[in-house]
Amino acid sequence: MMTSQLRRTFSFLRAGTGPPLQAWTASRCLFLDSGSSSSDVGLVLQSQSTDVHQNLALEDWIDAHVDLQQRHILLLWRNRPAVVIGRHQNPWSECNLPAMRRAGIPLARRRSGGGTVFHDLGNLNLTFFASKKGYDRRRNLKVVTEALRRLGLDARATDRLDILLNGHYKISGTASRLSRKSSYHHCTLLHSADRSALSAVLRPSCPGVQSNATASVPSPVTNLVEHAPWLRWEQLLDAVLQQYNAEFGLSSASVLVNPADESEFPGLGSMAAELRSWDWTFGKTPKFSVETLLELRDEQLSARCSAQLHMEVRSGLVERCRLGVPAEWLPLGLSRQLSEVLLGERFCPHRAAAAVTALLLSESGPLNGRLQNLSEALLAAMG
Repeated sequence: MMTSQLRRTFSFLRAGTGPPLQAWTASRCLFLDSGSSSSDVGLVLQSQSTDVHQNLALEDWIDAHVDLQQRHILLLWRNRPAVVIGRHQNPWSECNLPAMRRAGIPLARRRSGGGTVFHDLGNLNLTFFASKKGYDRRRNLKVVTEALRRLGLDARATDRLDILLNGHYKISGTASRLSRKSSYHHCTLLHSADRSALSAVLRPSCPGVQSNATASVPSPVTNLVEHAPWLRWEQLLDAVLQQYNAEFGLSSASVLVNPADESEFPGLGSMAAELRSWDWTFGKTPKFSVETLLELRDEQLSARCSAQLHMEVRSGLVERCRLGVPAEWLPLGLSRQLSEVLLGERFCPHRAAAAVTALLLSESGPLNGRLQNLSEALLAAMG
């Protein structure tokens, strides 16, 4: 729960409400010490939530409700295991959806661009909020690299605005979002993430995806603790906080906030619900097509063959589907019916399975086994 002082602070910060900035500064709230002479106001917030959708919604809430024209905000947050894709990415190309379902790892699509990242409690997320005019990713990354150098680590930002350790290993990715007047820039920082889980889930679900969606660029990664085993989480947070204050001329303390508290963040719950929805997570995928071979088999006759699948998907829904199945394996009419029942369905094996099941029940003859085999291969191709 926020303190009443923090509650007043947020009411002051919301655009168009509360007393002017001078009055807020004079209140000597817990974000600034009494000796601060900065004309800017700085806030450092640390989310108590480890829910990826709540934390992404908190970013959007701050961007939408806080007047950032004369102040900087740094939000520190981390999540339980999750995969986060960029706004313009294709999840079927970026991550192993079946493996994620088995492990109970959620997928989230953020509102910023950039590539796909794996989050867990060993990964620190930093979001730098500023006015659009004050947007400066290199300056933000300088905060991170200088903080790591304070700790004796060789960290440098690249031309791609990633951060490399020892000139080779990626420890941070970066993305941003610019609104009409405001901006936020967020980056990851690998402290002690599960790299085996990372490599298991950051691989394609579907073969043969063709798309203009933004593709991630794979890089060798490492954890900070693999090079500095003594580095505790609290030390990392403190170094970042000190460097943020030094870079922006602030004297901010870190304050805990709870995005699940609707009394403090009204409307954030509905923002998180939108980010959790299938329509946002999958339906916002840019149009793509799938062209791949389906391997078929008839166990009773020890027979095998291949079928050609061509599918076009728009807004996450199957717009066209064509199956090239040898006529000696399955009559053309049956393969055409299978294609047709998928039109308009979500490109999702669970939703498509319901439509396919109805067709299978209608075909009870000797070809049912082959139709079922074709259906299973088709659904597997959907990830």
